[in-house]
Amino acid sequence: MLYKGSCHCGKVAFEVEGELEGVVRCNCSICARKGALLWAVPHDKLTLVAWGDDLGRYTFGEAIIAHRFCRTCGIHPFAEDTSQGERSAYVNINCVTGLDPSTLSIFDFDGRSA
Repeated sequence: MLYKGSCHCGKVAFEVEGELEGVVRCNCSICARKGALLWAVPHDKLTLVAWGDDLGRYTFGEAIIAHRFCRTCGIHPFAEDTSQGERSAYVNINCVTGLDPSTLSIFDFDGRSA
């Protein structure tokens, strides 16, 4: 199924293809603060349809994950692996149009200890 989403102001917009069966709630220091519910997909299933200079990047620690955000409104629509192998994208389903997160199963991930 094809899903569409964006940041709050719409300057960063995306499409993602896949079957959404559940999401991850990570308790690492950044995910917990932004309240993201993440859907892991192969990186090539995420297509940016709008971004320009508005797409920011933030990494911390070992810089394994690039947390992407809109430089205008500050919303974090997705993150992505920084590795060169089989990369994944982590879509914040709170940014996907028409989804009700309360209908999805949530897997709690201990990113704080990882």
